[in-house]
Amino acid sequence: MTREEISSEILDILRREFEIEHPGLDDDLRETYEFDSVDAIELLIGIERFLKSELTHEEKKMAMEIRTINDILDYVEKLVRAREGEPHGGDA
Repeated sequence: MTREEISSEILDILRREFEIEHPGLDDDLRETYEFDSVDAIELLIGIERFLKSELTHEEKKMAMEIRTINDILDYVEKLVRAREGEPHGGDA
């Protein structure tokens, strides 16, 4: 999955769930859009749906460093890469 595909989905989530249109990728979510902890949880749920995979406790802790949309894109990109590297079971 490309960064462009990730970006498209994240921007769609922000539009649908938070009514954020045309955000700046480096805008501080808390300051500019008044993002709070409830919004962060909703965003993580949207990311889980997008990935079709539940986030681990450690992955959720990593999300606490997110401040901007670029941070979200970096975060989701790491999650995608980690999942692409996971074995696809059944052969053990």
